[in-house]
Amino acid sequence: MTDFVSAEWVSSRGDDLRVVDVRDAWEYDGLGHLPGAVNVPFDSFRADEHGAESDAGEGMLPDEDEWARLLSAAGISPESDIVAYDDHHGVFAARFLVTAELFGHDPDHLHLLDGDFSSWQLERETSSETPDVEPTEYAVQRPASTPLVGPGTVAKAADDPDAVLVDTREDEEYDAGHIPGAVLLDWRDLVDDETRGLLARESALSVLESAGIVPEKRVVLYCNTARRISHTYVVLRHLGFEQVDFYEGSLTEWEAQGRPLETN
Repeated sequence: MTDFVSAEWVSSRGDDLRVVDVRDAWEYDGLGHLPGAVNVPFDSFRADEHGAESDAGEGMLPDEDEWARLLSAAGISPESDIVAYDDHHGVFAARFLVTAELFGHDPDHLHLLDGDFSSWQLERETSSETPDVEPTEYAVQRPASTPLVGPGTVAKAADDPDAVLVDTREDEEYDAGHIPGAVLLDWRDLVDDETRGLLARESALSVLESAGIVPEKRVVLYCNTARRISHTYVVLRHLGFEQVDFYEGSLTEWEAQGRPLETN
């Protein structure tokens, strides 16, 4: 399953690892990047509008053909080992990895850098050279099953004693309106501000448990547009949670359908 990997692990892998930088092109070019990294900016793999607005039903997932084109140009094949990073504690990079998983890339070949560009450059060299990559012919092969769930499943989760519905937004957003029965877990609560990576395992599990999020329960995640839940999804899978549902439509779809909200 998609996991967190250390800077040491990335450095030791050499050419058999495809490193993906999801920052804007000006950051990649102007500030430097990890040696050998290719640039696939976050905005390039997000839909132009939410599926709830276009009736596509795919949230903010990109068009399959566009996704395949991006990965082909980046020299990524369906068998590639990928590590992604950004400069925002991994939340944008996590979205890249979850998109890859939903479109059929083997999760065992998907990795999130534990930390981000800022933490990397404190101790390791960066590069200003764009690597030469050989384009591939990447093809999307959607898996038979995915963690995706729809609003009906989400609505039932709050009344299921074996499930916990989790809102990963900020306190103020949650208080202003959340799906009935949801508990609050700001995705940043699982980030170590000093390392800019994941909290130590026991600390992360403690934070989760304090919100009622335990491995024995099915966890259903949502935010506004499925960006922030991408990070929490990767964290939970990395920690060994087996039942993690991903509400791609999130609150944008929920509200577009006129479904109820609770306020604090």
